[in-house]
Amino acid sequence: MDQPSLYDDDIVTWAEQQAASLRELARRPELSNRLDWENVGEAIEGVGRSQISAVENLLAQTLAHVIKQLSAPDASPLEHWRKDAGTIQIAAMACYEPSMRQRLNWDKIWMSARALAKLGLTLYGDTLMPDLPPQCPLSPDELLVIPFDIDAALRQIAESTVLKSA
Repeated sequence: MDQPSLYDDDIVTWAEQQAASLRELARRPELSNRLDWENVGEAIEGVGRSQISAVENLLAQTLAHVIKQLSAPDASPLEHWRKDAGTIQIAAMACYEPSMRQRLNWDKIWMSARALAKLGLTLYGDTLMPDLPPQCPLSPDELLVIPFDIDAALRQIAESTVLKSA
C-alpha cells in the first residue's frame, strides 16, 4: 500500500481513492465479473460521504445552539445551549478532516441550523430571531477551529442580523 496511514489520517480521501481504483479494475475485462466492482466502489465512497454528513450535522447543531442563545437570551437553558455549542463543535472537529472543507455544504448546514434552532425554541415558547441572514455569517475558518469562539460567533450573527434589518 502506497499510503498506509491515509485511512487513519483522511478517510474521505482514502475512500475516494479506493473507489476510483475499484472502478479502474472494473474496466479490466480479464478480471472476474462476479465482484460488483461499481457498487463496491460506491459503498466505499459512502464511508467518506457519511463522515462529511456527520460533520455537517454537528456543525448545524453547533450553530443552532448559538442561534437559540441569540433568539432567547433570557431563556432558562441559555448556559446549557452555550455548553452544548462548544461541546458539539469539539465533536465536529474530532470528525473533521481538512479535505472535507470544500465538500461541506455550508448552505445546508446553515439552513439546518436555523430549522433546529426554531424547533428547539418552540419547546420553551420562544421564537427564532427575525432577519437571520440567508447564508451563514461565519466563515469556515471561524467554525473549524479549536477553541471555537462562541462569543465572537454570537456577535457576528447578531451583527449580520442588525445589518440586514437596518
